[in-house]
Amino acid sequence: MSVTRPNVDQLTDLAAGLGITLSAAEAAEYLTLMEGNFAAYDLIDALPDNIPVVTYPRTPGYRPTGSENKYNAWYVKSEVKGAASGKLAGRTVVLKDNVALAGVPMMNGASTLEGYIPALDATIVTRMLDEGATIVGKATCEFFCLSGGSHTSQPGPVHNPYKYGYSAGGSSSGSAALVAAGEVDMAIGGDQGGSIRMPSSLCGLYGMKPTHGLVPYTGVMPIEATIDHTGPMTNCVADNALLLEVLAGADGLDPRQYAPVTAAYTEALGKGVAGMKIALLKEGFEVANGDPAVYDKVRAAAEKLAALGAEITEISIPEHFTAAAIWGPIALEGLQWQMMHGNGMGMNWKGLYNVGLLDAHAGWRQRADELSPSLKISMFIGEYFIQKYNGRFYGKSQNIARLVKAAYDAALAEYDLLLMPTCPIVAPEHPGPDASLTEYITKAFAVLGNTQQFDVTGHPAMTVPCGLIDGLPVGMMLVGKDYDESTIYAAAAAFEGVGDWKTF
Repeated sequence: MSVTRPNVDQLTDLAAGLGITLSAAEAAEYLTLMEGNFAAYDLIDALPDNIPVVTYPRTPGYRPTGSENKYNAWYVKSEVKGAASGKLAGRTVVLKDNVALAGVPMMNGASTLEGYIPALDATIVTRMLDEGATIVGKATCEFFCLSGGSHTSQPGPVHNPYKYGYSAGGSSSGSAALVAAGEVDMAIGGDQGGSIRMPSSLCGLYGMKPTHGLVPYTGVMPIEATIDHTGPMTNCVADNALLLEVLAGADGLDPRQYAPVTAAYTEALGKGVAGMKIALLKEGFEVANGDPAVYDKVRAAAEKLAALGAEITEISIPEHFTAAAIWGPIALEGLQWQMMHGNGMGMNWKGLYNVGLLDAHAGWRQRADELSPSLKISMFIGEYFIQKYNGRFYGKSQNIARLVKAAYDAALAEYDLLLMPTCPIVAPEHPGPDASLTEYITKAFAVLGNTQQFDVTGHPAMTVPCGLIDGLPVGMMLVGKDYDESTIYAAAAAFEGVGDWKTF
């Protein structure tokens, strides 16, 4: 095979785009000198790609409609049966539709990616199948995952099973709705600003964002490598801990992983909270759009933990608000650089590249008007600051992130966990079909106030359902030390054991 060579005019135009002036004679000479490089590209083009072998049979599936997709939470129903035995034998799992499942369509909530079919399985897919899980398809997610609401996906709004017409949260919207509705046992979500925890909170689930790098992101479509997380969403703590046991650990292919420390998380479930020191984070109850009723529910949940023997103390970490601020440059400039300019993968890292995704996602440029408003505003901000300020605010924010992480670490050196509301409000109603751009975008980012910080710092954080307000769930978030998911699970299981959270 042979790659396409540029001609003199094309090379001259390419150089001009780089600010370089070439004469026709110079361009021709450069082309002659470049032929050896082109020959190397020909060789690479002819070689087979080095990707993991797909071992479990599957069907491409279909997109369900009508009563089979009541909440618009399914993108594709398929079936991939795993090993005959294992930790997940007999369990059904749905994947957020940013997770590669070979041979099954993936659109990541975006019309511009529709029609793409991955050739590989994500590492977490293989791990679940090897432990006996049955993967039953792909769940709708928000347009390239850029929303904390569930109204921004190209397939249309995902509805909350607790109240139709209300947000299921985002961006792992379909994953949350399907587990909450009892249609699947477990789900995989993704989290760059809260996208596991927010929908889990709004739909009454247990959602764990593990320590950054604990679970390999290999084969999941990136947004920004320093804040990319994937993890479990379930109806009970035991299932969540079990699924994380299967998912966690290095795969040698993901640069986000730096000597991850794993544990037998299910062994923490009966340990209780007696003697545990838990800090109520004052700033977590001061989010600008917070509902006092939500705050009251979470404080009442903390009192239940105190009744179980935990020592509850209110503390202040002013850097909590700084962490929210620096998330913007990191997430928005980072996504524009990696996910958009970088065609969904970017460069400059070692690991497994999904070259099919690079090709498929590049087509967004010809269809950019189709992108969701929540993605467009994110791109506008990211691109402006990259062009105007050369990425300096991204870099400065990453530098400040170390100070912010140190502030949380200092508190976690004294306390076992931090506690705060997951979302500052319960699920809002979906914007109507005639909603203004302002309402559409505001509702897409209305529930990020406490979650985005821990994507920046990488600390493990889990939402635990702790009550209902007007029939809609409230979530309590527990945050732990790096790789100390076990302590979070111990506290979550103890709280779960108090009684039915829906009655609290």
